[in-house]
Amino acid sequence: MSETLTKELAVTRALELPFWKKPTNAEILGGGITNFNVKITDEGRTYVVRLGEDIVEHGVMRFNELSACRAAHVAGIAPAVRYFQKGALVQDYVDAEPLSEADIQDPQRLRSIAGVLTKVHREATQLIRGPVLAFWVFHILRDYAETLRLMDSDHLPSLNALMAKAEKLERAVGKVQLVLCHNDLLPANILNENERLWLVDWEYAGLNSPLFDLGGLATNASLSEGLQQILLETYFDAPISDALWAQYSAMKCASLLRESMWSMVSEQTSKIQFDYASYTRENLLRFEHAYADLQLK
Repeated sequence: MSETLTKELAVTRALELPFWKKPTNAEILGGGITNFNVKITDEGRTYVVRLGEDIVEHGVMRFNELSACRAAHVAGIAPAVRYFQKGALVQDYVDAEPLSEADIQDPQRLRSIAGVLTKVHREATQLIRGPVLAFWVFHILRDYAETLRLMDSDHLPSLNALMAKAEKLERAVGKVQLVLCHNDLLPANILNENERLWLVDWEYAGLNSPLFDLGGLATNASLSEGLQQILLETYFDAPISDALWAQYSAMKCASLLRESMWSMVSEQTSKIQFDYASYTRENLLRFEHAYADLQLK
């Protein structure tokens, strides 16, 4: 969207969609730092409108989000899509609460989330149709670095060192299995409806290693090492070898670097009102700590 999208403009655009018959009670929902979500009731049913254009610098293409949402719905882990047009996706509203870090840190809840991820990686991978984007984090990091150079970013002095670390992480990750992944497992993107879990916000979905979803969840929910062991052992249904733990740890570290560089680019390109500079600093600090713990050569 060319102009800065405000909450008021988002509600107006949502109500203008030709999908509606008698829309009422339009309100902005919380969450989302690349788009707005508008809740609307129409003829006794409630929906959520996700407003957002393609974000090329981040690899977000809405046709891909649509395909992922549809596959995830058939797999039973995402609300149904009811309407789509350029810049707008309408889904059923789920009367559920977004999880917090503390919620995810509950061992039983964590095991349930591992089961949801299994459905994403095994079932939704088989169900998705049409062209599907890849989400290879190390390609994304290289592209972000070049984007930042072209924009003459304030972060230029740190790029060479960060990309050298990215190369070491890619070697440490090694060969991977490609499946459909969510790739943005923030606690707020996991909804709890009376202990049924839903995943929302599929804009970064794409073919990737399941280790990225597992590592991203761990960093976003600040999981202890013990809880990470529970997550991986539940997901893989087996004890975790030292080799797999090392591969997972490198991918988890890469997910922190990707979040940091995503924010660096967003500092200059996003039209959403959000303190990206502070978000960059926070995630870079977490990345550097995680990278130091790996002790890569």
